Amino acid sequence: QVQLVESGGGLVQPGGSLRLSCTASGSIFNFIAMGWYRQAPGKERELVAAITRGGNTNYADSVKGRFTISRDFGKNTLYLQMNGLKPEDTALYYCNARREQPPGWHDDWGQGTQVTVSS
Repeated sequence: QVQLVESGGGLVQPGGSLRLSCTASGSIFNFIAMGWYRQAPGKERELVAAITRGGNTNYADSVKGRFTISRDFGKNTLYLQMNGLKPEDTALYYCNARREQPPGWHDDWGQGTQVTVSS
């Protein structure tokens, strides 16, 4: 069982920035992909950004140009740099890590970190 621990959430004004971190208990190179998801009250969990082992990235249209996903293999940590935050970015943000588990794959999740954008 992989442990994923998120940090970096908080309260920020519109237009502000935050950087989320997700530190894994083991090597993140073992994962075929990692990503950030978010869930706002009354809404379904949605993908925010993802990065594959090879470095390919994917972003939700709503965050393109504002958010950047990255990782540090040496620190076993995934990041999400969030700039130009909007009130609609308010949500609980979850770290996800996907690893191979034949015949398919297995997803591990962090406990979530709250991001609130408000003046």
